[in-house]
Amino acid sequence: MAADLSARDVERVKFAFSIYDFEGNGTMDAYYIGDCLRALNLNPTLAVIEKVGGKEKRKEKMIKLDEFMPIFAQVKKDKDAGSFEDFMEVLKLYDKAENGTMMYAELEHILLSLGERLEKSELEPVLKECCPEEDEEGCIPYEPFLKRLLAFKI
Repeated sequence: MAADLSARDVERVKFAFSIYDFEGNGTMDAYYIGDCLRALNLNPTLAVIEKVGGKEKRKEKMIKLDEFMPIFAQVKKDKDAGSFEDFMEVLKLYDKAENGTMMYAELEHILLSLGERLEKSELEPVLKECCPEEDEEGCIPYEPFLKRLLAFKI
């Protein structure tokens, strides 16, 4: 599966992996698989990270670069990761006036209760950074919110 990667992808993976090779011995703690994948501009869910071997605790398992390459290739190929267009379609469902806006409170509720739920304390800085000001009806334009959110690099 790693053979499907371009030379550029291989170099990017090597570089990202080296950042998480804290001891400089060619291994990465499996605890950091999700972080490393996100550093490579992928958006795996917690379930995907667990499925590919990510661990919830440090020092449970160490992996080598040749073990990580197929993980990267698999997650990169995954079609379940939503695109900008996918997220726009979902947010349009909450655009009652069909004018490119949705209720701020509804967005907050969605992010707190659907999918991989966030805690209020995790959500507040994201909304503060990504959301435009609410209008007098409590609505925000969702396209600028989504563009800012997807531009974030974790």
